[in-house]
Amino acid sequence: MLSDLRLFQLISPSLPVGAFTYSQGLELAVEIGWVDSQPRFEEWLTGQLTHSLTSLELPMLDRLLTALSVNDELAFNQYTKDLIAWRETKELRLEERQRGAALARLLPKLDIPLEGVLLEACKRTQLAGIAIAAHQWEIPLDKLLAGYLWSWLENAVMAGVKLIPLGQTQGQQTLQRMAETLEHAVEKSKGVSSPHSVTPALAIASSRHETQYTRLFRS
Repeated sequence: MLSDLRLFQLISPSLPVGAFTYSQGLELAVEIGWVDSQPRFEEWLTGQLTHSLTSLELPMLDRLLTALSVNDELAFNQYTKDLIAWRETKELRLEERQRGAALARLLPKLDIPLEGVLLEACKRTQLAGIAIAAHQWEIPLDKLLAGYLWSWLENAVMAGVKLIPLGQTQGQQTLQRMAETLEHAVEKSKGVSSPHSVTPALAIASSRHETQYTRLFRS
């Protein structure tokens, strides 16, 4: 019961890591017309879910937790470096580090000590901090992976509601439809032997967003 509540805390929009300030390329995709409706938005989300979260973030979270369980700090640190290497633009790497640094400041205040290699890894990527908190709070892997996906989806839909724009009801409809795919994504991620990401549209959108004239979001 307590581990479930800790998971809710970890994935909450109220967690002070600034998740609401990032659109991960959606702002540019909306401006140039790639995403102009609810169906196109759901296609955009499905592409990220299939070709990045399922194949990169979730397998990395699994590996990070495994490294912590056997006290392998060197492997833990290397995984975070690998993750950053897969971020294809300056903007996406900066987002990863900014959210990681926010978690690095927060976790010690939640009685999760950080020092040495673990502190540096946490500053590098938010996934490190999430894994450290999950390990400390004994959150089961499957629940952590599902919770991480839900957090990503909720933040993405909130951005879509503002940018496309969608109504609040349409946002809830998208959450309901996309949620049905999350369980399959968790299971599929377990079969990924080499974490990777293939999202060229996201990379292009992120690159162009860096010089977008009017921006509400950091990415």
